[in-house]
Amino acid sequence: MKREVSKKFPVGKFIAVIVILAVVAVMVNPSLLFFLTPAQQNVIVQFQATYFNQNNPIQSSDGRFDLLGLTALALLAAECWAVDMVVELIAKKVKLKNRHAETIKSLLCNCAKYAVVIYAIIFGLSILGVNMMAVIASLGVLGLIVGFGAQTLIEDVITGLFIIFEGQFHVGDIVTLDNFRGTVTSIGIRTTQVTDAGGNIKIVNNSDIRTITNLSEVESAAVSIISISYSASLEEAETVVKATLQKLPGEHPEVFQTMPAYVGVEELGASSVDLKVVATVQEPNIYAARRIMNRELKLALDAADIEIPFPQIVVHQAGK
Repeated sequence: MKREVSKKFPVGKFIAVIVILAVVAVMVNPSLLFFLTPAQQNVIVQFQATYFNQNNPIQSSDGRFDLLGLTALALLAAECWAVDMVVELIAKKVKLKNRHAETIKSLLCNCAKYAVVIYAIIFGLSILGVNMMAVIASLGVLGLIVGFGAQTLIEDVITGLFIIFEGQFHVGDIVTLDNFRGTVTSIGIRTTQVTDAGGNIKIVNNSDIRTITNLSEVESAAVSIISISYSASLEEAETVVKATLQKLPGEHPEVFQTMPAYVGVEELGASSVDLKVVATVQEPNIYAARRIMNRELKLALDAADIEIPFPQIVVHQAGK
């Protein structure tokens, strides 16, 4: 039995985000706490200037930890967590009809998460006493060293940008990737996620996407093969099939925008005559259309007493 995961944003988490963002706002502008005296507001200003604008190790020369420095680290972690939750909430609540816009939204959210992590690292090290200006100045040489060891990562990022701006596929498109058929749920700057009908998620690096089939660009054909016995009347069966197909767009307008077409006799099998029916539908409805046609045609043929054959074994007992 599968455990259902709630998609609602937890109330407790939402309240925590509001409280953390309120604390950050007070840190930036202590005058919001109008009930405090100027001297008390100045203490908050000094705390911010000491731990967020300068390099101050949280461990003093005598080995004791600065509790205010640890508090500053905790506030930084909480701030980054709150921003990440806000980005996640916006991504879930904002639904765009245009698939290209949805893809851009997914990329921006992905970039925002990376930015939060980089922000946390830079300011966290600064609170710990690391001179980040010197570190950033030395990144030029370090970048060359890392670049040679991160060629695959760079390829993933560049390929991801080409995917976004060329519009080869978008979030919400149904694609086939390495024989894996599913819906594109996320396009990031490094990876792309595709989810199939069973909820299985395929995560592939952007640079590894060589061949992909976008099934959402054109309408798809749902094919149904109905077999009748050789003893049944072919003309009567074709009349029943055509009459049934005419009713489908009215009974299932969400699946069939046009009437399915009866193509004709597909094959003269060993024990049956196979009739082929084709419906032009949107790719997400291809399996639903096939199931509906199979069901309705089976019921219609049964009502007309037209036999649908099935494999049978005839056993002859030899005389003793």
